[in-house]
Amino acid sequence: MSTAIFEHVNVTVADPKKTAAMLVKLFDWKIRWEGPSKYDGYTVHVGTDDAYIAVYTLPDSAQADAESYYRIGSINHFGILVDDLKAAEEKILEAGYKTHSHQTYDPGSRFYFHDDDEIEWEVVSYA
Repeated sequence: MSTAIFEHVNVTVADPKKTAAMLVKLFDWKIRWEGPSKYDGYTVHVGTDDAYIAVYTLPDSAQADAESYYRIGSINHFGILVDDLKAAEEKILEAGYKTHSHQTYDPGSRFYFHDDDEIEWEVVSYA
């Protein structure tokens, strides 16, 4: 049996194009695909050739949260691995986000920030 590999996660946001543009800018990712999706919503796949985040919105994001696709920011946090933690933080601060909860412990160092949808991002380096 082959090892399973994590490929993507899907999260509901207020504006998938805005969130995707933030991720491209901060982490040098690319837009892999975008278009109409489930429940007449819109999705942008943003990431690398190997893995991505699907950022999704409904045509009316004020609908009741009957299921996860209706909840904005229902993830605890996303962990993003970088080679240079200081350079990543500088880029995030320059983009206007506030970083917090800086920690160093085995096996690496990390900090967090929240985006415009209050989604928490953990940025970690094991270098």
